[in-house]
Amino acid sequence: MLSAVARYKQLLSSALARYFPHTTAYLRAEREAAQPRKPARKQSKKKSTGNKKASGRKTDSGKPGPAGIYPGTRLKVEDAQVQAMRERVAQAVNARLIGAPSDEQWAMILCRAPLARIFAGAGSGKSSTLVLRVVFLLCHLEVDPKRLTVISFTNASCSELRERLQRLLDFWHYPHNAHQCVRTFHAAMATLAKEHLGNPRWFEQLDDPSDEPDNPLTGGRLRPAQQRLLKQAYQNAYAEDARFRVLTHRLLKLPAPEEPPQGKAKAPLDACKLPGEFTALPLFELLHGQIDFAESLGIRLDRLDVKTLGCAARERDFIEAMQRFHQHFNNLLKHQGLISFNGAFAQLSERLSSDDGKPGPALLALSHLLIDEFQDISPQIVLWLQAVHRRLHAAGERISLMAIGDDWQSIYSWRGSSPELFIDFDRHFPSRGRSKSTTLLLGTNYRSIEPVIRDGEKVLAEVQNKQAKTCVAAKAMQPGDHGVKLIQRFDLASGLPALLKEITAQCQHVSQRANADRTAVLLLSRRNEPLQQVRAQLDKALPVRAMTIHRAKGLQAEVAIILDDCLPVEKHPLRNALYAQCGFFAGSYDQAMQDEARRLAYVAITRGVSRVLWYTRKAQGATQCLAASRPIAQASG
Repeated sequence: MLSAVARYKQLLSSALARYFPHTTAYLRAEREAAQPRKPARKQSKKKSTGNKKASGRKTDSGKPGPAGIYPGTRLKVEDAQVQAMRERVAQAVNARLIGAPSDEQWAMILCRAPLARIFAGAGSGKSSTLVLRVVFLLCHLEVDPKRLTVISFTNASCSELRERLQRLLDFWHYPHNAHQCVRTFHAAMATLAKEHLGNPRWFEQLDDPSDEPDNPLTGGRLRPAQQRLLKQAYQNAYAEDARFRVLTHRLLKLPAPEEPPQGKAKAPLDACKLPGEFTALPLFELLHGQIDFAESLGIRLDRLDVKTLGCAARERDFIEAMQRFHQHFNNLLKHQGLISFNGAFAQLSERLSSDDGKPGPALLALSHLLIDEFQDISPQIVLWLQAVHRRLHAAGERISLMAIGDDWQSIYSWRGSSPELFIDFDRHFPSRGRSKSTTLLLGTNYRSIEPVIRDGEKVLAEVQNKQAKTCVAAKAMQPGDHGVKLIQRFDLASGLPALLKEITAQCQHVSQRANADRTAVLLLSRRNEPLQQVRAQLDKALPVRAMTIHRAKGLQAEVAIILDDCLPVEKHPLRNALYAQCGFFAGSYDQAMQDEARRLAYVAITRGVSRVLWYTRKAQGATQCLAASRPIAQASG
């Protein structure tokens, strides 16, 4: 019989596992990292019955998913390797190169799983932990640096990671250039394209002097050379395709075109407003933007049967116009020796799936992947990653994947990304047998005080698809600190002087605060227009940064000031049809954007360290739930 103490421990352990599964997971991983693992028992081989093929497991929708390729066995890690890592990290901490890792961070650094998913909350120190994970793999587990790649989303974030990693590799006396193993998805894909697609030139880099491809998420409007090429493809389609002429006139609500045209038909350059889009654009730009979105969902437009789509006639007309325009655009790209990023991702995914040659250096470099901001990947990237690792697995190479991200901070649904791909990780990246990925949580927030964290969590209450977690504040409050303070009935035109006065007051407050952040105020908005109005009147000497919420992701300031009316999301019938067609998502595009508006509010709030002020016309959307639990302040001026 169990003693009373043993029974109590057993009950407590099971309760913790039930109510705090992520905590239990990282404690288990920490124990595994510190103890030698017993050799796995050999299982007797059973004879297969019939002609069973490895067709994969079934997903929630009943369709067969991809067969597992990631090993169920743990990485081989010796006690001496763990001890050496801990000792060297302690020396780096004493040298003030890094902060001391917490237990949950150590669980990620020493993780033995070849397939791991890390939910890293806002301000959890994931970047420094990721860098230490790479150091452990290279310097202590002796993973070949030519078979390891760290992927981050932009050249700017890659540059920061390389700098951190290089500093530690030098401290470990490890002779390796961090630039070689930290890449964006597009840079890694472009290197692979040199091996498989003949070193193409990129449409996205026309008029761009940079050597390394960056994520298009960071780009603005199309550059002149891109616009000229798109306009030429549009003119070609209009002149050569009678059906495209008819569709163009329908979409622009023009009279039917003259058939046959007198001379060379000239394409109309009228702007077109698509339901769900913010602004009207020339039709060729609008077509290109929606094509880009469809391809990011993994949709092959040349194989799409428009008649099967569940949408209205106008949306079917638009998608047919997309198909016809896309054909002429691709012909023009090919004629000029160019290819688009989307086209290359799709071609590489197909070629790798049918290739049986020996993997080259660019492919081998992707054997062991550590991917940051995984919540922002798209179905197209999922298909490419699957093809890459399946090809390496078929060639007998060892593979591993660690995905680090936070579904609460997924804010690129408008470009085809979705947190569902991170939440349903095991469906898309299955292990062999019955094994699943190891899931860990970095739940301690070292950035913000508790009221800021809790207010951020409140705005997510109505998000339908999210990973349940509760973050813990490590930073202590000081007098005067507060969570979100709502200022309603705010109009920028009349309220700008009062806002400027408040910004100055907050900068003065931060200047007198002990251990304050280097940036006093971060001024945030979904759109650039209000930021430009404030910048024009703001004292340039103040320690204030003004940027869109999307660009501020990953940044912080002592005080965050948000200018946003939380306007309801306009329905987008076209993208709803494309979302349903791609087969990756459970809900509609409209629902995804409603959830994203809440996540965008969460990202904005959690940029603040000790204070957040939110200016809005009225409480609605994300701010409505905040208004119910606090006094209402009215804008002055």
